[in-house]
Amino acid sequence: MRQHQVLIIDDDLELLRQMVAAFRSRGFEPFAAVDGQAGLAQFVRTPTDLVVTDIIMPNREGIETIVALKKASPSVKVIAISGGYRVGPADFLHLAGHVGADGVLAKPFKLSALLDAAEALLAAPCPAARAS
Repeated sequence: MRQHQVLIIDDDLELLRQMVAAFRSRGFEPFAAVDGQAGLAQFVRTPTDLVVTDIIMPNREGIETIVALKKASPSVKVIAISGGYRVGPADFLHLAGHVGADGVLAKPFKLSALLDAAEALLAAPCPAARAS
């Protein structure tokens, strides 16, 4: 069985490092990017099974990134993460769900919760497979 590949996009370098290490420890093959622009470029080079993306980032924010990812690959699973800023993270995460995120987590979160959410999404049958 091949490793699931995950692209993690976050401008918080320490959290990005922690997420990469956590996914690697669960047997994933992680790729990292520091903003949506770099993340989309990485996704074009190496499409992944799952993308974890922050919402508030420089160069290309997460909502725009999710829309572009789903346009490029409708079947890619996406988890949006956000701590919010002037508004609460729930506002951004609610919007992320409307534009295609398959799961959302408010920061701060436990890495185990992120990994569990990722594994659950990847274990779920895709909608096309259920319709067959």
